[in-house]
Amino acid sequence: MDIKQLFDLTGKSAAITGGGGVLCGAIAQCLASAGAQVAVLDLKLEAAQAVADQINKAGGKAIAVAANVLDRPSMEAAYERCVEAFGKVDILVNGAGGNHPSATTGPDKRFFDLPIDAFEKVMDLNIIGTILPSMVFAKAMAERGEGVILNIASMNAFRPLTKIAAYSAAKAGVKNFTEWLAVHLAQEYSPRIRVNGVAPGFFLTEQNRFLLTDKETGEMTPRGKTIIAHTPMGRYGAPEDLFGAVLWLCSPASAFVTGITVPVDGGFSAFSGV
Repeated sequence: MDIKQLFDLTGKSAAITGGGGVLCGAIAQCLASAGAQVAVLDLKLEAAQAVADQINKAGGKAIAVAANVLDRPSMEAAYERCVEAFGKVDILVNGAGGNHPSATTGPDKRFFDLPIDAFEKVMDLNIIGTILPSMVFAKAMAERGEGVILNIASMNAFRPLTKIAAYSAAKAGVKNFTEWLAVHLAQEYSPRIRVNGVAPGFFLTEQNRFLLTDKETGEMTPRGKTIIAHTPMGRYGAPEDLFGAVLWLCSPASAFVTGITVPVDGGFSAFSGV
């Protein structure tokens, strides 16, 4: 067997929610480089279009689709747009998610006083924002008897972090849902439908930048310094650090893998601190 073929996505099509963001935009480019046609889904169409333009300029094939992962009609319309462009969707990457400053504790924000609607927004975006697209896109996978779903969880799914209770709980929910859906689709529809996740460690994104770097100086905050001190590789992750795990889980190379969430964290989860 040609090993390269195991990782080849030529002839496949992928839809990526949150595709206009830093990490998922990079994932979209990764899958396109492996041969997949890519639909970049995002609430902000202009952000999705920028990623699609980069892929097309590099010789790939991509479209931008406006999509709200919390609205079923929006997701159904996005799915129809993907089918119209590519005929079917083989791979769904659930990447929409994020934290909210109002759901984060701090010196002047006690847990007891945090607004519950901020918690609800974080929980909805991360959990419902993973479940709803899966409902819409996996239906056709169940009918065909094959497909791949990749959920973007977080290290918070394994080890809850201080200050971000809502995000930690939400990403733990994403990991648990990944396991549940993997079993459900394999047993009820087809073992050729696989559901897995990746759990990025600490990557600088727009969602966490305000926690890890000082807005004025750009220097690491005390929290950022603690994170690096507890990351054996001694750095934050770069978007391309996700490519190996993502390509493996989306390709035939992982044909006998379902229901797992893979940490990509520079060793953070393995380090006890001593």
